[in-house]
Amino acid sequence: MSDEEAEVEERELDLSTPDVVTKYKTAADIVNSNSKSVLSFFVASKHFGDIRIQTKAKIVDIWEKGDAFIREQAGNMYKNVKKKIERGVAFPTYISVNNTVCHFSPLASDETILEEDGPVTGRAADVIAAANTAAEVALRLVRPRRKNKDVTDAIQKVATAYDCKIVEGVLSHQLKQFVIDGNKVVLSVSSPETRVDDAEFEENEVYAVDIVISAGDGKPKLLDERETTIYKRAVDTGQKLSLEDESFKIHLQALEEKRARLGLVECVNHDLLLPYPVLREKPGLFYTYLVLSDHPHLILPFAHIKFTVLLMPNGSDRVTSHPLQELQPTKTIDDDPEIKSWLARGIKTKKKGCGKKKNGKKGDKAEESADVESTDATTNVSTQE
Repeated sequence: MSDEEAEVEERELDLSTPDVVTKYKTAADIVNSNSKSVLSFFVASKHFGDIRIQTKAKIVDIWEKGDAFIREQAGNMYKNVKKKIERGVAFPTYISVNNTVCHFSPLASDETILEEDGPVTGRAADVIAAANTAAEVALRLVRPRRKNKDVTDAIQKVATAYDCKIVEGVLSHQLKQFVIDGNKVVLSVSSPETRVDDAEFEENEVYAVDIVISAGDGKPKLLDERETTIYKRAVDTGQKLSLEDESFKIHLQALEEKRARLGLVECVNHDLLLPYPVLREKPGLFYTYLVLSDHPHLILPFAHIKFTVLLMPNGSDRVTSHPLQELQPTKTIDDDPEIKSWLARGIKTKKKGCGKKKNGKKGDKAEESADVESTDATTNVSTQE
């Protein structure tokens, strides 16, 4: 394929093509519905008639329900088209419990139970409020002609306002077809170990914005390699693996565990598979709002918010969202004018001069201004005491 043909194909797969926008939004609808489905599974055991019992659910059951829902819904899309469209689970469902930061999606033999632990208050509420505020700020700064460094600096300021830390090593990536970790990257927090190239956001790009904030030191560690169950195919090697699961992300549950373990080490050593390790922060001084029933212990709370945003010609379109529970934080950003000014920015753009035409020089570009669009989540976080 020539460079010119590759450029044409690239344009056909970006948001300038309406069909591409539709597919992103269709996938987003499935993700949003899946979040509600997973939460309903967890909450469903709360009430039996007039009797209220403590909520419990096995983590294995939760993630399996999530993946099954996505497979079912995606499988019902584009069934009658002439050209086969690949669809399914882009990344397995995982549950972050207590001081587990990411990628915890255990095998069926795991008996870990999740329990609800009452309202979200204190430092746990601070961390969630910080993550939500940082996400809202990032949404308003991931805009065409802005720099990735602008977003990094802003979310760092938000975390500091709540007396929290950004978790190191977390990256927000540009998304493309079959690629969830594109070359354009937003670094959550600068560190000597992690550096990214300066980049400018452009119209018709798509980003997965990833925010992880902690009340601890923000430096998660790999404690047990045996907990890793999610792997990524190294598609750029040109080699194929003979596996029933043909997706780009592989869950160990889809394989025969004993046989799979023997081959995984070799695949990782030869760069055919790349692991997504389970990372944890060290135990600390506070309870989170979710605790393990079989091994309750003191931990430092953290919060993880991730969403997809489309950089459309008329502004940013956040297509995936999370329900924000009621919080009672001890910190507030009411006294920080810069953060409040970021939150006051709109996420859509409009062109001035749409009414009566004004005299001007020929060729002048119409000025663009942001519509100020308040959101419930932003108002909730910024005004709570």
